[in-house]
Amino acid sequence: MDPTDTQLMPNLIYLLLMAGVWLAAMALASPGTGLLELAAFAVLVLAGIGTLRLPVDLWALLVVALGAAAFGAALRARRAQLWLVLSAMLLSAGSAFLFGLQAWRPTVHPLLAATVSVLTVGFFRFAVGRGILSQRGRPQHDLGAVVGQVGEVRTPLDPVGSVYVGGELWSARCEAPVAAGAAVRVRGREGLVLIVEPVRVGPAATT
Repeated sequence: MDPTDTQLMPNLIYLLLMAGVWLAAMALASPGTGLLELAAFAVLVLAGIGTLRLPVDLWALLVVALGAAAFGAALRARRAQLWLVLSAMLLSAGSAFLFGLQAWRPTVHPLLAATVSVLTVGFFRFAVGRGILSQRGRPQHDLGAVVGQVGEVRTPLDPVGSVYVGGELWSARCEAPVAAGAAVRVRGREGLVLIVEPVRVGPAATT
């Protein structure tokens, strides 16, 4: 391997890996249209392909796995913020030591690893934490109340997008394309995805 690759590759892959972690965390904490999920998957696949070019320390991989487990606990436990901080620290540290080019030493540049770690802790603590709390605050017992209500399309439905209805933003699907800003009526629900139809404005034309 070229010496330049040896220096740059771990840093680039680390950035890709942590970007994928950020996207995946936000997607899990605040389910939406599926765009975050697709972006997280694509970035993590790129990071995985890059990781195959480097040796991997199993102990660091275990730390990453523990970080993922801590995030799973944050989605369910009462003290989500503490679990999120622990998850961010484990994921950041494990990823920094993941590439086993130097035994027990981070291959990623220390300043880069420290900066990303601090940013990740802050992102998990505030942005992701807020998303989790928002999901918990949604009334789970009355999800069907939105059926029949009229909402506004926020991202175009073609066929999947998002609509604002009942004071909340929902993923939605419509058989016909609908532009952003148009009114739609909720006619059903499949899980957390609303089935909507365009609202006809004005009297129906007659001949």
